[in-house]
Order: sequence, then C-alpha cells, then structure tokens
Amino acid sequence: MANGVKAACRVQGERPGYICGIGTATLSGGVAAPRRNPVETRPAATLCRQRYNLYARTRLGYLLYKRQVKKARQRYPQGHSVPQPVEFNGLKILPIPVLSDNYSYLVVDTDSNSAVAVDPSDPLAVQRVIQEEKVTLEAILCTHKHWDHSGGNTALRRRHSSCRVYGSSFDDIPELTNPLTDKETIVVGRLNFKALLTPGHTLGHMVYVLDGKPFEGPGSLFSGDLLFLSGCGRIFEGTPETMLASLDIAADLAEDTLLWPGHEYAFECLMFASLLELENPSLKQKLQWVNQQRLEKRSTCPSTIGEEKQYNPFLRTHCQEIQEAMGLQPHRGEDSDIFRARVLKEVRLRKDVYKVNN
Repeated sequence: MANGVKAACRVQGERPGYICGIGTATLSGGVAAPRRNPVETRPAATLCRQRYNLYARTRLGYLLYKRQVKKARQRYPQGHSVPQPVEFNGLKILPIPVLSDNYSYLVVDTDSNSAVAVDPSDPLAVQRVIQEEKVTLEAILCTHKHWDHSGGNTALRRRHSSCRVYGSSFDDIPELTNPLTDKETIVVGRLNFKALLTPGHTLGHMVYVLDGKPFEGPGSLFSGDLLFLSGCGRIFEGTPETMLASLDIAADLAEDTLLWPGHEYAFECLMFASLLELENPSLKQKLQWVNQQRLEKRSTCPSTIGEEKQYNPFLRTHCQEIQEAMGLQPHRGEDSDIFRARVLKEVRLRKDVYKVNN
C-alpha cells in the first residue's frame, strides 16, 4: 500500500522506535539494538478502517494515488532503489521500483520476447522498461485492487490494446479482462503462472507462482501485499484466521522459490523481527546484509521462501520464541491453527504500531 495510505492508517500518538514495551537504540551503521522499555501502544483501529475505506472504495483513493505517483517521479526519477534483475536460461525478471517503496515487475521470456507485467503501479516506469528491453507486453497480472498495485492498468491497456489483464474476480481491478479463480494457470510463451487466492489483505488478493522448470531455475512467487521480506500485509479485508491460511499457502511452496514482494519494507520488517527474536542468527545475518543494501539504495529482493521461514515472524507463528515474545500460550484443547491465528493477530497488531527510530 502506498505511503499516503500508510499515513492514513498510522496510529495517532505512536512513539517511533517503540513496540509494546520494546524499544530500540541506534548503533553505528544504522542498525538498532533492542532494549526494553515500559511504553505500550495500541492501534487506532476504527480510524484506520475509515481511512482505508475512503482509499479503497472512493475516488479519493485514486486521486491520492495520482498525487503519490507525481511526487515519486519528482523525488525518485530513477526509482527509489537500484534494482537487481535476475536471469535464467531464457527468463529475465526485472524489478521496477515505483512510488516511494513499491515494486512492479516485468517478467520476460527472452526466446519469444513476450513479457508479463506484475502490479504495474506507475505506467510510465513500466513502459520505459518495456521499451528498453524491446519486448511485447502480453499480459498484466494484478495481485489486488489497491491503486498502488493496479493504478497503471488503464494506461498500459490503452497503449497495448491486445494486453490481457488478469486478477481475482473478487477484487474490483481496473481493466480486468480475464477474471481468475483459485489455482487457474496463465500461459504466455514459456511463462507459466499459477494464480493462488490468498485473501486477508483484500478479499480477492491473489499471488502468482511462476514455474521455473522451463528455464532450469527455481520458481518465483510474486506476492503483492501478502508476504514481504520478513513481513506481511495488513489484514484489511479478512480475519487473522484467513490471513494465516493464506500465509501457509506461501510457506508450503518449495524452499528455493524466489520471493518478489510488492514493497521495499525489508529493513523496517527485519528491525521489528529482531525485537521478537533477539538471538536468531539467520535474522541477524539478514539484517546486516539488508542494512548495507539500503545504505547503498539497492533493492533487497528477491529472498527465498526457505530464508523467510528462518526469520519472518509471520511465517513463524508455530515457533515457541514468537509465541513467548507475544506472551501467549495455547488454551487447553485449543486447535493449533486457532492458536497460531491468535499469535498472528498479536504480531500484526504490534507491527502496525512499530516504526523504526531513524
């Protein structure tokens, strides 16, 4: 979700760097060390819900999106991060940094020069990469309806009239030509995607899994706002139980699956995770790497599903360390998934009021 919407859902009176009794102290190099603090904060859920509804369901949201695009083009003429394309045998995946922290993607079958765009937020930025790569845009895959993921659909369709737009039939996606249901496939050249319904962030949120076998490489998950590096999306249109089931879908993918998220949230998410698991070596190592990447304004994607399961608290609700950090224990006879949903809810609430102390 774009910065303007995050601002709309920001908690009034939150104190940067604190999360329900845990604070941070900044060290050299920009990495912060956790420290205990008695501060406790709570999300203003009602205010957030009202502002979300204005963004998602009225023209005000579109106008806010247009303003964000204009500001980002001025502030980041080359994008907010230096992207790192990945190539396999006949496959090229190009992250496109847009807005203040979003990623769109151009996925190219280099044998046929056929291309698929994922979540084309800023149509000018996506079109520039299409022209640089000299490819034909055959399809747009939209993970969900939010403008910072779907706002470029109309302009790109106007320019590429034969381009198909895929997305969930449950989300009001602009220019949708091919409504999808769970587990449908999309084929463009040798690009073979499976669409998976992953509600929670929105009712019709979908992720797309690209089969890597034709290119002798791993699969790729284009996760939109379901899953970030060490994070997950806010639960706007669902319950913790719904979101947990969706996250489990991602966690069940092959461990070498590349994760291509919808936002550059890695540093903030890892900082938050480090407050929950103080002695997690995988988390510490990843945070150091991400810190260096961000100091150089370099993209942090992709990670892998296997990596995420080592340090992402939203994929670790089954772990005792996370449960204890939330101060939760299962009730007698409580179903394990119901308990994990309670843990997820608490982690999400605390992340909602967390902010890195810059």
